[in-house]
Amino acid sequence: MIDKLEEVERKFERLTADLSNPEILADTAKLQKVSKERAGLEKLVETFRSYRKVLADLKEVEAWLDGGDADEKAYAREALPGLKQQRDDLEAELKILLLPKDPNDEKNVILEIRAGAGGDEAGLFAEEVMQMYLRYAATKGWSAEVVDLSAGGAGGVKDATITLSGPAVYSHMKYESGVHRVQRVPATEAQGRIHTSTITVSVMPEAEDVDVQINPADIEMQVMRSTGSGGQSVNTTDSAVRLIHKPSGIVVKCQQEKSQTKNRAQAMRMLRAKLYEIEQERIRSERDSMRRGQVGTGDRSEKIRTYNFPQDRLTDHRISLTVHNLPAIMAGGIEDVITACRTHYQAEALKQQTGAPRPPEPPSPRT
Repeated sequence: MIDKLEEVERKFERLTADLSNPEILADTAKLQKVSKERAGLEKLVETFRSYRKVLADLKEVEAWLDGGDADEKAYAREALPGLKQQRDDLEAELKILLLPKDPNDEKNVILEIRAGAGGDEAGLFAEEVMQMYLRYAATKGWSAEVVDLSAGGAGGVKDATITLSGPAVYSHMKYESGVHRVQRVPATEAQGRIHTSTITVSVMPEAEDVDVQINPADIEMQVMRSTGSGGQSVNTTDSAVRLIHKPSGIVVKCQQEKSQTKNRAQAMRMLRAKLYEIEQERIRSERDSMRRGQVGTGDRSEKIRTYNFPQDRLTDHRISLTVHNLPAIMAGGIEDVITACRTHYQAEALKQQTGAPRPPEPPSPRT
């Protein structure tokens, strides 16, 4: 591991020197590429340097313990446990940082939320989960935009599509895909019976133009009048856009903007993401059909999480995690749950490095 880390450090130093190279400074594309590559190594190099310093300190303290004077031995006995703990912690962190990077981790995402089983209650919960993610995005400093929304019958949400943009959004959100189940007494329940409803959440990395090439001849565009509340253009102009990708049958629509041009651009983002996800799924399936076996198929029909309101409890069934304080979670305080999922799958990936079965990738939503 040390040899590999020293090689990474040398590369980091070369990239740092390149940032002062006039030839690179004069080329915006090269400068961005070098800056991005250097930033991707910075955390690993800083952690390695801290680890190397702790090893040196540990070696010195152990020497004092063996041959120092009385004061040095006393200091060594006191400092040794803390240094060993630092060494172990940094070593564990380095192993995680050395794991192969998911190429999608730095991408923005397109988040889809749909009401499932449970009628109006499912729609109401879909609305609450949508607001939960919007609030969470705000705490992370991400940009969130609702690009399409269909209201449910009782004021909830039938389905919604949201774009989340910011640093490493997909790396945080990728384990949220799947069926989310809610157990509670609906407001419409007169006898106080607990109902179980479901919604589906899909998280797709937003594809760039270079990721997916779309033949314009394969797209059929339909325009229509926007529906919903608010705005002078609603129900008066043909600003809403529906795109149909004829080879795959995928249909996307966007009506949030007043401009037909802007709605078409948003719809194209959604279409690229869906086609990219299909291609990624095909590659994953061909590469290793067992990869997702440890957490099931990843289909939307498989629940990943339960929100039990009577018992104030959230349970993530994939990682056997139970936490309480649902009001705080629904207010956007879901960071601990997301971190627990990421930590779990990082630990599984470390096992794979020692010969254990390869860890599953995040569930891929069906398009």
